[in-house]
Amino acid sequence: MAQRTRREFLTDSLLTTAAAAAVPLVPSAEFAATPRKVGPNDLLRVGVVGVRGRGRGHTNEYRKSKDTEVVAICDADSAVIGGAMKAAPKAKYYQDIRKMLEDDSIDIISIASPNHWHSLMAIWAIQAGKHVYVEKPLSHNVHEGRALVKAARRYDKIVQHGTQARTHKATIEALEWLRSGGLGECNLAIGLCYKRRGSIGKVEGPQQPPETCDYELWTGPAEKLPLTRKKLHYDWHWDYNTGNGDMGNQGVHQMDIARWGLGLDGLPNGVASVGARLGYDDDGNTANTQICLFDYGPKRILFETRGLPTKPYEGAKIGVVFHCEDGYLVSASYGKVHAYDKDGKEVKVFKGGGNHFQNFIDAVKAGSNETLNAECEDGHKSSAMCHLGNISHFLGEDRTLDATDTPFEGEEAANESFRRFRDHLVENGIDAKTTNYTAGPRLTFEPDNELFVGDHAKRANELKTRKYRKGFVVPSQP
Repeated sequence: MAQRTRREFLTDSLLTTAAAAAVPLVPSAEFAATPRKVGPNDLLRVGVVGVRGRGRGHTNEYRKSKDTEVVAICDADSAVIGGAMKAAPKAKYYQDIRKMLEDDSIDIISIASPNHWHSLMAIWAIQAGKHVYVEKPLSHNVHEGRALVKAARRYDKIVQHGTQARTHKATIEALEWLRSGGLGECNLAIGLCYKRRGSIGKVEGPQQPPETCDYELWTGPAEKLPLTRKKLHYDWHWDYNTGNGDMGNQGVHQMDIARWGLGLDGLPNGVASVGARLGYDDDGNTANTQICLFDYGPKRILFETRGLPTKPYEGAKIGVVFHCEDGYLVSASYGKVHAYDKDGKEVKVFKGGGNHFQNFIDAVKAGSNETLNAECEDGHKSSAMCHLGNISHFLGEDRTLDATDTPFEGEEAANESFRRFRDHLVENGIDAKTTNYTAGPRLTFEPDNELFVGDHAKRANELKTRKYRKGFVVPSQP
């Protein structure tokens, strides 16, 4: 039994999401906590959720801070908690986050779960009186991100998003210089995720989840489906039911930097995608090769995903390249950013790091968002860009790679990206005459209302949310 295709995912979503979006959720009694009062010299008590991978890094960061102690660890799979418990040996283990949220003494919930849980865990934590650090992407879909922002505002809680470039000195100074005209007018940013991804394999039928994992809890707000891949963990990124592909896994960082560097505070006026899962036949259903165009009026953001071997672009494989009137700026490392003139001569280098967790901790201790570097509103917008790109992909039609050189009508930079995209596929042995990709429609979006309008609007708006299972609903008005 293979993973569902993009088209099957779309069909299921369109049949179910509209009704689910209307279901309200009132804060339940179990989350009606009374937060403790924290004095200036008190240690902030932290619960970390999702500790197989990134969550272990969370645990270590809080352990290093003089202002925090990790008192609780939560993961639906008890087999993966060893590293985190070793780092925080006095912490109490919870398999169910709802039980952890009953502890009024916990001040912070730090979330590194799979993507499909990010927003609901954060909303529950906010309703329970906790401040929240939530990994990227902030949400699994557009609806969830806006709901989380509403919850943070309603309950007056501090929420930091895991786009840590916003705390790195090099990136901050480079983008300030760029926006001040350091390279003249700048209207184009190209984000890159050229990250080699191999096949995740192919199974013949449903697999048994690990006995140590409560699969009901692990699934949470996602659709509960049989496990149809070799590994439950990590490879959830490549299933649209639980992940967002590399667009939402890595790309949200670059979307954030691109939007920030171009001085774009909101969401785009339009979006279009081309892409597919190419180079192998496996149990993933997310695009591993994709280009998304984000239309901001006179400014454009392009995002390129390549999972097959590829050459760098302007010296970068993961990063953002800003093309400007007097040169270009390459952000391929949060802690080191290079600026070049039009002849490719380096004219400036920005260096310096930062501590994203401590920035969050300091804001919690101060009781103010004013010094927070990656507040949830920005996290929502940069994450939503990823979701908008994938919505165009879901609504696309198959086309052979050699059908046209210009799939983005009237968009010179995007079409040049497409030709490089196709060349790299051919270099990987893919026949452009017989291989299809998905050409998504150009969708029109009203950023202030966060609504699609015009052609395809009905189907696109339905894909801003999903079907939620009873007990795991992400509310519209938390």
